[in-house]
Amino acid sequence: MAAYRRVVAVHAAGARHGSPEPMLATLRPVPASGDGVAVEWKYDGQRTAVVVDPTGTWIVSRNGVDVSRTFPELAAIGDEFGGRRVILDGEIVAVDAQGRPSFTRLQRRWPQHRRPTPTLLREVPVRVLAFDIVALGNRSLTGLPYCERRDILAELTDGLTSPVLTVPQSFSDVSPADMLQIAGQHGMEGVVVKRVDSPYVSGRTTLWTKHPVRSTAQLLIVAFWHAGGPGGARSVGSVLLAGHNAAGDLVVVGQVGTGFSASTRRHLFELLDPIRRTDPPVVSAPEVPGAVWVQAETVGEVAYREYVAGRWLRHTSWKGLRDAVDPATVAVPPVTAPLDP
Repeated sequence: MAAYRRVVAVHAAGARHGSPEPMLATLRPVPASGDGVAVEWKYDGQRTAVVVDPTGTWIVSRNGVDVSRTFPELAAIGDEFGGRRVILDGEIVAVDAQGRPSFTRLQRRWPQHRRPTPTLLREVPVRVLAFDIVALGNRSLTGLPYCERRDILAELTDGLTSPVLTVPQSFSDVSPADMLQIAGQHGMEGVVVKRVDSPYVSGRTTLWTKHPVRSTAQLLIVAFWHAGGPGGARSVGSVLLAGHNAAGDLVVVGQVGTGFSASTRRHLFELLDPIRRTDPPVVSAPEVPGAVWVQAETVGEVAYREYVAGRWLRHTSWKGLRDAVDPATVAVPPVTAPLDP
């Protein structure tokens, strides 16, 4: 079973259980055609394997850690399979008030290995969205094509009654680009495109590709950190970003350290080094050890996945400078997810 690795799942009986090493999608441009592929929604949650056998149910994280204690309600998944050994691949999600998976909400169930209080279990319920099956009984299904594994999963879960297990829909003969547009319109994270003939292959592969919905914002650079390594003293590693809120105050909204070329890092240093200042140009300045404050006059554009009220932009990447934008007009981006109570 090449798609498996053995991990020690520690539980009361001290037994050992196999968990699948997950098949990981690769970030790629959206395919022009939907021929030969299936499209699934991309969910903002925690990747997991659900290992069920006659002795119990185990929830195993992407890196092979038993997190059953963190999500005790998911043990009920085992009741659906009548004592048969099953290994599912899926995503643990917690939904927001709009019914959409919210990574921010899910984080309330962390740190891992901490058993949640009854109050937390009520306030932040979770479920597994199972999108693949890699073993049934003593048989590995990893060599079967995706379409056959999905058929087996559908048959196995027909009449499913568990409130903590859902099999999300898989769409075929559709345009991946159209699906990504729909995902953006409904505040979803994106789509995953899967070859219908793909076996289950451990690790990163282009047989599955991921396509996140990304928003962009034009923001002011208010501080920078030096890059590490040779030449880092005259190069920017990352920058702190801010925008004006409704009251007109300049407030920090995030940080970006990816998407820069080496030449861009040097060019940014040349722009920012002459406009250093000793005090922050923002209100309610956060603690940012090692940062160099600068005048708030340089506008850049970033892509990001989510902006949570009261927190920072998530999954940012640098797009470029925007010299034509008046710094006075730069505003904080619209909130894409509320701060979870």
